[in-house]
Amino acid sequence: MTANILDRNFSIEKAYKAQLTLSRRIDFTDRLPEKISYVAGVDVSYSGEWAIGAVAIMDYSNLRIIESKTAFCRATFPYIPTLLSFREIPPATSCIRKIEIKPDVFLVDGHGYAHPRGCGFASHLGVILRRPTIGVAKSRLIGQVEGHDGEFAYLRHNGKIIGAVLRVNRESKPVYISVGNMVSLERAVSIVKHCIRCSNIPEPIRAAHKIATEEKRRITNNFK
Repeated sequence: MTANILDRNFSIEKAYKAQLTLSRRIDFTDRLPEKISYVAGVDVSYSGEWAIGAVAIMDYSNLRIIESKTAFCRATFPYIPTLLSFREIPPATSCIRKIEIKPDVFLVDGHGYAHPRGCGFASHLGVILRRPTIGVAKSRLIGQVEGHDGEFAYLRHNGKIIGAVLRVNRESKPVYISVGNMVSLERAVSIVKHCIRCSNIPEPIRAAHKIATEEKRRITNNFK
């Protein structure tokens, strides 16, 4: 269920079942190379009925942008909490198809496994692309934070660790990290830490957000 249009057969219950099915396909093992060369950030912005996807690829060693792409399409899937991946998959996959450099891992602005049905945007994207993804969200959907030592804590739900909480300093808001696909939670946390610089948001996602926002502004001006 990855189509960007709704038809008469659509139902929220079917979407929930699709998420549960996708969740069972998540690979929690670390499929990344020992040395990461390229990391990508993925974000989606909106302008009225338009959804704008952006991907920014960075050199992992210095976090400099080496490639970026955007794509936009009509956001025909409605805004429904916990089902945002169905709304954001079409613009995200459209811009990812355009890239020439193959990143080792995608950091996605959204949840992965730390989701009520175990499949947020990051996991949905990773499973259908069969690529390593990490969910980095700014808010918590489920789970309890435990063992917080000021910087790091696990996120646990029904006795199971589903993600981690990272706060880079006392003044910053935490981010919620979870496995998207084909990466371990420990490696995911390490990668996110490496990619955080001047903000609590990893640089690849910050870059993708900025690019999506600029494209949103351009589209808005063109349609005035």
